[in-house]
Amino acid sequence: MNSEQIIEEAKKKFTVAIAHLQAELKKLRTGRAHPSMLDGIMIQAYGQPMPLIQIGSVTVPESQLLQITPFDPANLQAIATAIRENQSLGLNPMDDGRVVRVPIPQLNTERRQQIVKLLGEKSEECMISLRNARHEALKTADQAKKDRALSENDYERLQKQIDELMAKQKTEVETLAKAKEAEIMTI
Repeated sequence: MNSEQIIEEAKKKFTVAIAHLQAELKKLRTGRAHPSMLDGIMIQAYGQPMPLIQIGSVTVPESQLLQITPFDPANLQAIATAIRENQSLGLNPMDDGRVVRVPIPQLNTERRQQIVKLLGEKSEECMISLRNARHEALKTADQAKKDRALSENDYERLQKQIDELMAKQKTEVETLAKAKEAEIMTI
């Protein structure tokens, strides 16, 4: 592997880690209703677990209310049960026979702090993924140096490039986390 390939591989892994963090941040509650809050919900339907998006459509008729309209009314109860049993959301859905309404309660200070703590955990998971990708890239570069595919100068230049990429990604993670924290803490 040459140095460009190693850099490209590291960039891909960094991009995947950041994209995963962004997807996880969308799921964190901010006090306003958002359809992506229910992305991780799996519904027991037709004898197997299925994602909510395949069972019904999620809309936001009001800023503090989610509404799920099942494609098949037989799944109404299963949707309400799955949302109610998801402890990380802490929501209490109600169904009227046609749709499931999920009121989003106002967040109190204690709950906001718990969500910020969860945000910290998600950012740290992302940083671990980034560090692992960096470690793999450096390991590959080290192997290329041992195989004499890279000279000593190229190896050091490559290390520097990887470290610069890592620093850029770390800054992006911190920026995303601070923005989400500000959003969560805003009353």
